[in-house]
Amino acid sequence: MALQCGIVGLPNVGKSTLFNCLSSAKAQAANFPFCTIEPNVGVITVPDERLNKLAEIEHPQRIVPTTVEIVDIAGLVKGASKGEGLGNKFLANIRETDAIIHVLRCFDDENVVHVDGNINPVRDKEIIDAELQIKDLETIDSRISKVQKQAQTGGDKQAKLAFEVLSKYKGALEKGENARSVSFDSKDEQRTAHDLFLLTNKPILYVCNVDEASAVKGNKYVDAVREAIKGEDAELLVIAAKIESEIAEFETYEERQMFLSEIGLDESGVNRLIKSAYKLLNLQTFLTAGPDECRAWTFHKGWKAPQCAGVVHTDFEKGFIRAEVIKYNDYISYGSENAVKEAGKMNVEGKDYIVQDGDIMHFRFNV
Repeated sequence: MALQCGIVGLPNVGKSTLFNCLSSAKAQAANFPFCTIEPNVGVITVPDERLNKLAEIEHPQRIVPTTVEIVDIAGLVKGASKGEGLGNKFLANIRETDAIIHVLRCFDDENVVHVDGNINPVRDKEIIDAELQIKDLETIDSRISKVQKQAQTGGDKQAKLAFEVLSKYKGALEKGENARSVSFDSKDEQRTAHDLFLLTNKPILYVCNVDEASAVKGNKYVDAVREAIKGEDAELLVIAAKIESEIAEFETYEERQMFLSEIGLDESGVNRLIKSAYKLLNLQTFLTAGPDECRAWTFHKGWKAPQCAGVVHTDFEKGFIRAEVIKYNDYISYGSENAVKEAGKMNVEGKDYIVQDGDIMHFRFNV
């Protein structure tokens, strides 16, 4: 399941520095706009302590965590929707991602220039919002011109439904609101809305890049961003990218944890960001465990057993018979699969079983 989050932001907000911390793929971090000309893609692992615990029991030949792709996308400036700066590249690249990580500069530093001259993360957010909204409006207007006549004069129910959804989006976008602020009640409306693939309808995580002193509690800039996004279905995370760069230099886990403890943090911002991005995409993890491999598998929350079997292999879904399910806590408590079975704690589930986060699965199938 190839999932992508795009890191976006105005030039010099710290997004490439953050990307470098997230991934072994190194984007050029420099104090000038557009230093990231082509999108840089890094495949990063999703931290999951459960996988390590299972490995301690099974001693497998390999451990395979689940992953998310992070794409560092070229900086955006005002007028990008009209082709200014690297706008066309930006907009094409962001359309291909599943979610947006929007980095906002929430620190003062006279040595790092701001493209607009002063620090105002809410203004910066609104600049990018406006550019994406303009592109979405172009998409909406193009679609409306195709279905409006059919919706108003003909008996085409699908055209009428599409026109109503498009009109609702158009009204919101023209008021400067993002598409994600619009909600629909019926499943047909939701399906039609999803199929439009609007830029401002993508799940979004706002990352406030702060100075070291603000890493734990934030600052006035973070407070302003939090207030500005109250009406959005969005997440907010506070990270000091400069600190994350320092953490990345430590070679051992113990050194990193000692450094974090000294500055009052329990977990690195990078770990928190990866977990937040995973959650943002409404994703969960099921596990497989054995002497050959302990592995984490990504699935969408709410999926049933056959769909999750298909994540492992398409044949597993086609020929699905049943799933043998062990709860993670039971596996750890009893110390082995055999002990869990003997205790009667392994459940046999059918096609309607909704897989839960952390389930340890074994699929039976016949093709």
